[in-house]
Amino acid sequence: FRKSGDLEHEFFKGLRNLVDGLIFGARNMIGIGVATATAGIIVGTVTLTGIGLVMTEFVEFISGGNLMLMLLFTAFICLVLGMGLPTTANYIVVSTLMAPVVVTLGAQNGLIVPLIAVHMFVFYFGILADDTPPVGLAAFAASAIAQSDPIKTGIQGFLYDIRTAILPFLFIFNTELLMIGIESWWHLLITIITAILAMLLFAAATQGYFFVKSRWWETLILLLISFTFFRPGYWWEMVYPSSQIVQPIKIVEMVEQLPPNADLRLHLEGESIDGNLVSKMVVLPMGESAPGKARLEKAGLELRTEKKRVFVDMVTFDSLAQKAGIDFDWEILSLQIPTDRPAKQWMYFPALALLGLVVIRQRRRRT
Repeated sequence: FRKSGDLEHEFFKGLRNLVDGLIFGARNMIGIGVATATAGIIVGTVTLTGIGLVMTEFVEFISGGNLMLMLLFTAFICLVLGMGLPTTANYIVVSTLMAPVVVTLGAQNGLIVPLIAVHMFVFYFGILADDTPPVGLAAFAASAIAQSDPIKTGIQGFLYDIRTAILPFLFIFNTELLMIGIESWWHLLITIITAILAMLLFAAATQGYFFVKSRWWETLILLLISFTFFRPGYWWEMVYPSSQIVQPIKIVEMVEQLPPNADLRLHLEGESIDGNLVSKMVVLPMGESAPGKARLEKAGLELRTEKKRVFVDMVTFDSLAQKAGIDFDWEILSLQIPTDRPAKQWMYFPALALLGLVVIRQRRRRT
């Protein structure tokens, strides 16, 4: 209210606007409050009944321990759980029920995934339920605008949206797309450019049209190039493994040689509190340089050796080891030490060369 000429009038006008804004915000919070309260009932039910553990066992049973099947079944269950729920409740439900499933079963298969990637995975499929028939709230809203049949609208929308279902899987297998592990501006720029190229090529492949209508083998090549741009590490791992498996008998010496703030990957096996045999991969940050035994104790681990086998003798309360799910008397089966290898981005060059051949052939047919 500077230079308005009537300071008192403008002051009270601003005060009234503030009160009106608070009232408007309180009214908008009603819907969020109801959704959150309802979701709280679900979260409480999951916690008290232990259905989360049952869900993990159910997905593990129907997937047969296969990692890709586990992710597919998790995605399908998230689609079902997300039907008819508003966004806030949707996220709370799928993250409470299904995120622990991906974390637990992924660790058992040697896949360590950041929690943000797991939550993005389950939330993406939960939101995708908005235009998935027969519920499809977004499809009903769109059909009212277009004056079309809601079920047909939902089916058509689902066919379009399911083409993007590859993205959540890429969040799991290539966390650089979530800007995790980006080391420089050049690294970020390359990641953004290749991700955009991969999405465009994936859309062109699934639509069957690039510069001209694609032949079946061109579609397969475009899918291959898109996959390479999205996840170059898949091919690079076959040539240059990212880690070296080391026997745990020399764990203290290996930990002492790790650089500052490096991560230690452990493959452990042991009995859970309910008597089930558990095998999982765990990542422990080792912190600053120190003697190996001191670094392990700082992470919460005390070890013992029996006949060249290494066991967890004690786990410190509220330590990194306990938070990672390690229990006492578990056996350390192996260590995974990172290897010094060329950058996986070198795989982009053969992918670009292959893309160039497809472009040349299609442009010739176009002219």
